[in-house]
Amino acid sequence: MIASVQPSGLKKIGTREFEIRWSDDHTSLYGFRYLRQNCQCALCVDEWSGQPVLVRESVSKDLEGLSVNLVGQYALQFGFSDGHSTGIYTFSHLRKVCPCDTCKGRAADPQDKKFLDKSDTRTRS
Repeated sequence: MIASVQPSGLKKIGTREFEIRWSDDHTSLYGFRYLRQNCQCALCVDEWSGQPVLVRESVSKDLEGLSVNLVGQYALQFGFSDGHSTGIYTFSHLRKVCPCDTCKGRAADPQDKKFLDKSDTRTRS
């Protein structure tokens, strides 16, 4: 994702979907169940390994989105009908997990790495 791409419009559509219009004219439509399944909080993803803890299929198919809150100018926080509300969804993460066919087919950006490489750490001489 291009770092300069930001939301230009946010819209909760009932209790099942959430729409983001992006500054590059792309529109992402997320089901709240899909968002819950892609939560990156410490309860859903192991902080050390980055491996999922949440079993995606365990999320109820009739899950609803009860609330949406802006976190600073960089993320959203959702309240779900299963009581979960600890995840912070950065705009870059939301764009990365856009479920549309166009976004699913794009090649992974090398900057989307989950883990550090040796080249990411520099020692001072």
